Amino acid sequence: MGEKKCPHCNAWSKWNQDINDTCEHCGHQLGGADLHYHEKRLAQEKANRENWIFYIKDTDSGFMKGAKKVGNFFYTIYISIITFIAWLIAVLPG
Repeated sequence: MGEKKCPHCNAWSKWNQDINDTCEHCGHQLGGADLHYHEKRLAQEKANRENWIFYIKDTDSGFMKGAKKVGNFFYTIYISIITFIAWLIAVLPG
């Protein structure tokens, strides 16, 4: 536990190292720019997951879930082979 200066009222408040802690004086969140960055990053991660071709949704049928799992498996194998070939090319010269 420590203290953090509130970005809104510039008063020091107790802080538990949590981005959602609130100021004891004005009631605003102590996260400030960090909180905005955290929310933006979470939104980007969610959008990236949902744009993935093999993203398994709760509404998908059983067949579609199985097909997407198989697609993820073969995609992982494909990327592993490509990575191994790239590593081999990098190691062989020297």
